[in-house]
Amino acid sequence: MASNKEVSTLDVDHLALIRANVRQFMQTSAAAWGDKPGLLLDIAPQDHEGARPYFSVSVAVETLDIDPAAGATYCADLCRHNDQIPACRFDIVVCTEVLEHVLNPFAAISEIRRVLKPGGLLLASSPFNFRIHGPLPDCWRFTEHGWRSLLTGFESIDIMALEDVNRFLMPIHYSVSACKPF
Repeated sequence: MASNKEVSTLDVDHLALIRANVRQFMQTSAAAWGDKPGLLLDIAPQDHEGARPYFSVSVAVETLDIDPAAGATYCADLCRHNDQIPACRFDIVVCTEVLEHVLNPFAAISEIRRVLKPGGLLLASSPFNFRIHGPLPDCWRFTEHGWRSLLTGFESIDIMALEDVNRFLMPIHYSVSACKPF
């Protein structure tokens, strides 16, 4: 019997699937963007490779993190209005594996919408069928319906579920793309 402090095989397997899904999502999204120039905001990428490896050099990348030690372009709380970031600044915002950790995901999405240019692209993802994990707090899991509610005010919403073949209606992970209206 496993102790409460051991990570289950299921969670190890799901983490590998989630990371592969994020990589595939970034590859597909960057390929669709192509060589167009743009300015991208990558939110809290420091523990992972972030968006930079996927997008062409014509896309400049800035970063945002709540942790001052992260060395991000912007040290900010995504759940607040951040005056140091101009409205309508970014062509793309990447927010992978972050929203489950914020205290107010609706405020976070509102701030993302504020900093996106009209016609700008949000690329977001979060786990659904995965254990509580750090950095703490780990507050939320979003269903497809939750994502649609969070993304009220966006257009061209595409929600992709990484399904668990052994559990009907219990996806492992969601990847989402959405556009801010013009």
